[in-house]
Order: sequence, then structure tokens, then C-alpha cells
Amino acid sequence: MRDLLPSTVAVAVAGPADWTGELLPAEQACLGERAVQTRRREFAAGRICARRALRDLGLPATAVPAAADRAPVWPAGVVGSITHTAGYCAAAAAHTTDIRSVGMDAEQHREVNPGVRRLVLLPEEEAACTRLPTGTYWPVVLFSAKETVYKVWYPIVRGWLDFHDARLDIDPDAGTFTARIAPARVDAAGVDDPPASISGRFVITDGLVRTAAALPAR
Repeated sequence: MRDLLPSTVAVAVAGPADWTGELLPAEQACLGERAVQTRRREFAAGRICARRALRDLGLPATAVPAAADRAPVWPAGVVGSITHTAGYCAAAAAHTTDIRSVGMDAEQHREVNPGVRRLVLLPEEEAACTRLPTGTYWPVVLFSAKETVYKVWYPIVRGWLDFHDARLDIDPDAGTFTARIAPARVDAAGVDDPPASISGRFVITDGLVRTAAALPAR
């Protein structure tokens, strides 16, 4: 993810030991007794990466628990994002004086079934995928990008954003995307200066689609 975000964003990617690393008490309390092993491993890797990113910002490596909506709770003055998929986990953090909001996502680079495609893609996005270069599963790139867009949007607005509320344009040569948020969602956001568009970057390596975006501080 380091290659996709501004230098003002600290990024940490999980190493082999991080998946079984030790959680701080406030983090451990967020895991229910019935949490399966996969969930525990992903949660541990995410929190250890989050604390490492905080340390790289020059901050104490404090706990990053989860809110009731399962979003990470970052220290005051910090924004951040965590993502995980099979075999990959990363976290990003930044000072609010530099970055208003940051999001990132990682997905396996593989075909998306028709039902998910209908859920995620607008008809014009589905049509655009057929015109993009072959050899890439573009629907999963759009899926990942929309997950990133949601992670940028939510901390600002604290409101839902449906997949169809963001219309994506992909530039395959530049490795960039731009999401235009539905005007009705922007108008109903209820906050000052909600983002009407969010731009980010993507890369496909080692069987993974990685996407990330950051809004500069106002």
C-alpha cells in the first residue's frame, strides 16, 4: 500500500508473525468468545499493523479498538484504515492536519460472480469493463475501489454509501480511479463539505488487487 498513498500517510503491512501477535486489552475486548480463528488472526494482524503505523507517525503505539460498527477507533487527531484478505493485511494512519480521510482495500484478483456484479456495478460500469484491456478481472478492481471509497466517505459523513452511490471511472494505464458520489447522497450528508468525488490508485500484483485513496486536509 505504500506505493498507493501520499508520503504523509504511514503504512504498515503484516509480516508472518503479526497474524498471531499479541493484542492489547482494549483490542482483545472487541473479540467475542465465539470469534473463529480466521477472524482472530485477521484482527490481530490489523491491530499490530495499526500500532506500527501510529509509531511511524511518531505517536505512542496505543490500542486501536473497534467501535460498535466495527470501524477502527483511532486516537484523537489521527485518521486511518485497515484491510485484510487471505494472506494479506495492512494498515494506514495519518495526522488529521495532513489528511482528512484515508481508505484502502485488498482483494483476491479473481472473477466476481454475476450476482455480486449486479450488486456492485452500475450498468455503465459493467459496459465499461468490457472495453478495458483483457487479462484483468475489472469487476473486482471496481469492487475494491468502491470499498476504498466507502472507507474514505464513512468517517467524514458517518452514513451509509451504497455501491451504486459511487460511479467509478478507471484509467488502466495510469492505475487510477475516480468515484463520483451520487448528488443525492452528497446533499443528504449533513456535514460541511462532504466529498463529491474521491480519487485513488490501484495496482494488481501477486494475485491481489490493492486500492487506496486519501483526501488532503481542508
